[in-house]
Amino acid sequence: MTPREGWPRPRAVADHAVLLEFGEIIAPDIIAAVAAFDHRLNARPFPGFVESIPAYASVMVIFDPLTSDHETAIAALDALLAEPHRAADDAPPRIVEIEVCYDGDDMAPDLAAVAARKGIGVEQAVAAHLSGDYGVVMYGFAPGYAYMAGTPAEIAVPRKTQAVRGVPAGTVIIAAQMCIVTTIEAPTGWWRIGRSPTPILRPHDERPFLFEPGDHVRFRRISRAEFDARAKETAP
Repeated sequence: MTPREGWPRPRAVADHAVLLEFGEIIAPDIIAAVAAFDHRLNARPFPGFVESIPAYASVMVIFDPLTSDHETAIAALDALLAEPHRAADDAPPRIVEIEVCYDGDDMAPDLAAVAARKGIGVEQAVAAHLSGDYGVVMYGFAPGYAYMAGTPAEIAVPRKTQAVRGVPAGTVIIAAQMCIVTTIEAPTGWWRIGRSPTPILRPHDERPFLFEPGDHVRFRRISRAEFDARAKETAP
């Protein structure tokens, strides 16, 4: 994915990082450019590279200040950006399946309200959510809170004006074009349209989170009985 003209722009941060900005708005091509560059950087890191943290329109590149510095890191990033396109950089995204139950007010307390706001039926809203191609953009707010782009326009609604407390872990929430599966009990101003028993946090695994930025997520509908059975299986 080619960045937009005039971008990206590097900016020194503290004594150990460079913020590489790909734009000033949230847009699909910018999100794709960030994900592609993050993949290339991790595949071909420069000396002193520690980690990268992708976001909607930027990548925070952390380096060891005892090994590298801002000038060296920026030069390495510029060189990577200038490299010709390589087929190896186009590795297909990993697909992760998430189970979700939409049945009942305790599972999906805002589903009917979302459908009503969009002038469609509840089952149409469910079908729209299941049809989305969700790409993990970034983590934020809480451990494992993966912000996923791709919520279809048929159910895209702005976030609420007031947050709701005590939203349980596993709640599938949407706002605008984004979707999240919550990982802890916490307040949210997003719309609660389902609940998933699929564990996202895996602290004892090599991968502590189920998915990573750049992965794609597909939701699969399950019944309330299936949810209850899966919740028992995955209970700590």
